[in-house]
Amino acid sequence: MKNFNQRGFLWILPLSLGLGAVLSSIQPGNWLIGWLGFSFLFLLSFSLLTLSTKWAGGLDTGEKSTCPTRPAELLNIRKTLAWMVALAFCLRFAGGVATYLALPVYGYVDDEDQSAGFVYTDAHRRDAQAWELASSDQPIMDAFNKKFAYDQYGGLLAFSALIYRYLSPDEHRVLMLVLLSALMGALGLPFLWKAVSQEWGAKAAFASGWIFALYPESLLLGGSAMREPYLMAFSAFALWGFVNSGVRQQAVGMNGSKLLHSRIWLGLGIAGMLLVSPFVALVTLVILGGWMYFTSERGRISWWLAAMAVLVFIAGLFILSSALDRQGNWGGGTPIGVINNFMREAVKWDVYQLERGSGWVQKLFDEMPEWLRLPFVTIYGVLQPVLPAIFVAPTTSVWRIIGILRAVGWYALLPALILSFAASAGAGGVLSVSKGAEKKRKLLTWLSLVVWAWILLTALRGGGDQWDNPRYRAILFLWQALLAGNVWVWWRETKNTWFSRVIAMEIVFVAVFGQWYANRYLHIGMQLPFVYMVAIIFGLWAGILVWGIWCDKQRRA
Repeated sequence: MKNFNQRGFLWILPLSLGLGAVLSSIQPGNWLIGWLGFSFLFLLSFSLLTLSTKWAGGLDTGEKSTCPTRPAELLNIRKTLAWMVALAFCLRFAGGVATYLALPVYGYVDDEDQSAGFVYTDAHRRDAQAWELASSDQPIMDAFNKKFAYDQYGGLLAFSALIYRYLSPDEHRVLMLVLLSALMGALGLPFLWKAVSQEWGAKAAFASGWIFALYPESLLLGGSAMREPYLMAFSAFALWGFVNSGVRQQAVGMNGSKLLHSRIWLGLGIAGMLLVSPFVALVTLVILGGWMYFTSERGRISWWLAAMAVLVFIAGLFILSSALDRQGNWGGGTPIGVINNFMREAVKWDVYQLERGSGWVQKLFDEMPEWLRLPFVTIYGVLQPVLPAIFVAPTTSVWRIIGILRAVGWYALLPALILSFAASAGAGGVLSVSKGAEKKRKLLTWLSLVVWAWILLTALRGGGDQWDNPRYRAILFLWQALLAGNVWVWWRETKNTWFSRVIAMEIVFVAVFGQWYANRYLHIGMQLPFVYMVAIIFGLWAGILVWGIWCDKQRRA
């Protein structure tokens, strides 16, 4: 802290003032007020990111058993972590500013959201209501009443209105909230790195960290005034607090003050989720409860986690049902009934929207049995954003760039998530020789099950939409990055041949589906009926699977 006070402000303060001046110049309103507001937010962002990065690179809470301890190696870890966090913040904020300036010019200018510089409709509506509340004489707590319905739970709306009221009282400066989203999108990274390094080692921590920092969907959300960056940061707080609390107390020899400090971070993460999205808080408790069960002796769960889970579960149910009920009368009588009715009707509505919005989907629905429609929507949702489509579907240049980056990012991450079950089996590599290998294998299997259950649920809930599916999926992106980082380390150490086979299956899908889209939009090649195209893809997939199994048998023989 002393070194930070002496040297940190030598670059943080002038950089904050300079960037504040630039941002104030491109936003409306009084320049001096904008400069002071932006400079303060930059100063806050750089300070928090610097402090958290130095703290995470200190390796002072038990990582000595899994991380290098020589001074040169520690210095290299700190430098890499600093670059990682800096890139995570800069890419999110620069991308947010770029889309804000480019969409009104190069997007669909007739679209109300894009003409205002917003990628997401939800962000635009919440931002407008935040400014409406901030510029009125109403208290900020009014964000939680029924009038402001575009933010389901009110927490993010209240925070946004608070920023506008006290840092931008004279004019609506949208980029202030973009700056805070970029901060939250990057702030979770040091906590993720520290937790993973403590649990699985520095290699897995760096792999997970780079995925978390550079994943395109996370970058896009982190450059928008959306709730997902906040949920990622709160998830990281809860993850580190949990890993470093009572679960690891005996292994690390933690004293009472450090234990309390860890549990405060766990509580802060859960409380933040309750304000932004109570449902995610409930899911996170399920994840952590399973983590404790599979890694503790004889499957015991600590009393303090059980008590917290019960309290959060009850609070989350009431907050969630109340938020849903203020958007519409869902009946049900009880909080669980309200949530159940909402989910059922939401899925029906999303499937209807998908059918109505796409002619070829409507044609397929007419040709297939009704019981096949939900499985089709789920698989189609998992594949969104569809990589072949974005290369040939007509759109503007800015949306093509965004679409290609999003699709390439998901199709690069997907093989690692598919192989997470193989990696959790620990067929060689670090998992088979590390201490507590059996518990780690069970833990990774549990995380794989939760991640895939969430991917399938969000695909069904999103109704095959190319925006809602990836956005809902990214809510648990921290856990996906954690899994993918472990899979990467597993593959690097085992050179398992199924990695290349899964990649080959993905290439088959992209190539065959790409030809179908090319014929549909550009009239290139022959037109394959959709059913025949699916049959070709599954046939080639079966061939790759059979070939792989045969090769494995030959190798063992």
